[in-house]
Formats: sequence, C-alpha cells, structure tokens
Amino acid sequence: MKIILTHEVSGLGAAGEVVDVKDGYARNYLIPRKFAIRWTKGGEKDVAQIRRARKIHEIATIEQANEIKAQLEAVKVRLAVRSGDAGRLFGSVTPADVASAIEAAGGPKIDKRRVELGSPIKTLGAHATSVRLHPEVAAKVNVEVVSA
Repeated sequence: MKIILTHEVSGLGAAGEVVDVKDGYARNYLIPRKFAIRWTKGGEKDVAQIRRARKIHEIATIEQANEIKAQLEAVKVRLAVRSGDAGRLFGSVTPADVASAIEAAGGPKIDKRRVELGSPIKTLGAHATSVRLHPEVAAKVNVEVVSA
C-alpha cells in the first residue's frame, strides 16, 4: 500500500515521503496513529505542504545539528517522578517527559519524536537516551531519574 508519511518514522522515512508498506502495517499502525495518510493522486498537494512545514522545523545543516548536539550533551537532565519503595516507577518515562525535562534544564527545545529511548525507563537512576537531530547526527543525553 502506498502511503504519505506525515511524521518521521524511524527506519521508514521522513515526513512528506511517499513509501510503499505492507497493508496491515499501514492500516493497523501508521494511519491510526496519524503517522501517515493514504496516498491518492490529490495527495500530492498534501506532500508539498508537509515538506514545507518540515523545512521550517528541520535542522538544516550538519553544523547546526552539531551545535545543538554540544548544547544537549552539556545539559544535566534530572527528571523527578513518583516511585515506589523499591525504586520502581509508577508507569514509565516517555520521550515527551525527556523532551520537557531537557527544556526545563536549560537545553534547546526539541521535538518529542526525535527522542529515542532504547527501552522503557521504569526504574530510578541514570539512563542513556539518544536524540536524533539529523540523519547523520545523534546526541547522547544522560537522564537522571529521581524520586519526587
């Protein structure tokens, strides 16, 4: 099935690209979560709009991405969450939580879709996360999860 990506999807493509995926993947995952829309002949106008919007929010050059990477890696990120006695969290830390904690710590504003967690963060302590700034540049951010 041909679809138009409305958001960046890791391993598949960037917003505004037309890709061909399995029918079930498109129907059950991408389209319900608003990551993609069905491709139609009239959808080419949508592709142009998505690409224009992406250019505005996109980090244009590798140099600019490296500057933001340096800022991100210099920031000490602490995230206070509710936890139980054994150090397990009530729920888990999401990419949106990490993005807002980076901004609160004085770092640059980043999109939550750029934050990649290796596995769900469900315990207190230091955790390594990755922020994909550019297809060739990723920043490593250490997040310290503390009890609130």
